Amino acid sequence: MYKRIFDIEYQLDEAMFLFGARQVGKSTLLKERFPDAIFYDLLKSDLRRRLKRNPEAFREALSSQPENTLVIVDEIQKVPDLLDEVHWLMVEKKLRFILSGSSARKLKRSGANTLGGRAQPRTLFPLVWPEVTDFEIDKAVQNGMIPRHYMASNAADRIEGYVDVYLKEEIQEEALVQNIDAFERFMEVAAISDGEMINYENVASDCGIAAKTVKAYFQILKDTLIGFEIPAYRKVIKRRLVQAPRFYYFDVGLTNYLLGRNSLKRGTTDYGHAFEHYVIQEIIAYHGYSRSRETISYWHTYTNIEVDVVIGDAKVAIEIKSCEEVKTRHKAGLKSFKEEHPDARLVLVSLDPITRISEDKELVYVTDFLKMLWDGKIF
Repeated sequence: MYKRIFDIEYQLDEAMFLFGARQVGKSTLLKERFPDAIFYDLLKSDLRRRLKRNPEAFREALSSQPENTLVIVDEIQKVPDLLDEVHWLMVEKKLRFILSGSSARKLKRSGANTLGGRAQPRTLFPLVWPEVTDFEIDKAVQNGMIPRHYMASNAADRIEGYVDVYLKEEIQEEALVQNIDAFERFMEVAAISDGEMINYENVASDCGIAAKTVKAYFQILKDTLIGFEIPAYRKVIKRRLVQAPRFYYFDVGLTNYLLGRNSLKRGTTDYGHAFEHYVIQEIIAYHGYSRSRETISYWHTYTNIEVDVVIGDAKVAIEIKSCEEVKTRHKAGLKSFKEEHPDARLVLVSLDPITRISEDKELVYVTDFLKMLWDGKIF
């Protein structure tokens, strides 16, 4: 059992939308933190069918509850009509709600009641470094940080089942695409693009589908919380900058599975890509949990000089390398960034175990960086 750092009980007011990909631990967290709440699990097919036919039964069941009673509805996107009843119960009966789900897509596209701004959206991410007492960097880079996957000696079979359930219950049952085989192929090609600038035409060519279909498929991955994008840093000083966003799956273990990266070894290109993805995954989670207003972007010039992460308006530049000994060439991107942004703080994260300052650059061992990040010393 992992102790999650998300202090949900202190952030809850009238209502909350709690989003997160499948199996990140939403239901476990809610039951642990709110054991006395009334709980509706819409993954139960009999309950889901009943409330789809008769959503007013939900209101009738709760109308007699005292004020401030907390009601949790898990997988709310399965029956979006319930949100009208939730709204009435909040206004008329002063009940409180947590509405969790693995997709905001159906709520947005159905024009569902968003509760007049009364429900704050929050996200639960996969496990993060301070939640894992037995943390091993190589294990995190290989298995990813979904709780059931991280703890497995070999996560491939569990992730295969995860993908199958996602395709069946999120994609096929909700009829999000017409051709499930094409979408499955697209997921594999998108994994090749993981951490890279999105080129819709190239992905479309590899998948044998239209570029506009590829754009729609990427949007599905984002709406179902399976992927996210990092925008390009846009402030041009001297060098021309690439403007396309980068795409990442929400958990590095999923990318590894889709690419068949089953036995990652340090010193390989595949390990380097996965290591970078994992560190960025932690940065994104910290940004979400801390509710930081700083932007996250990446910097890439047309001459292929790059920095993996830029925080805010060039406040911090972070380069991520899986090397076990930092050499001059590993600092080149940060050096070029500094030429254009002289006030930037420069951080290089690596597997080099000696954390130190080298000229104007902080060379930080990965677990030291994670401690700094979660202690609030990076943002």
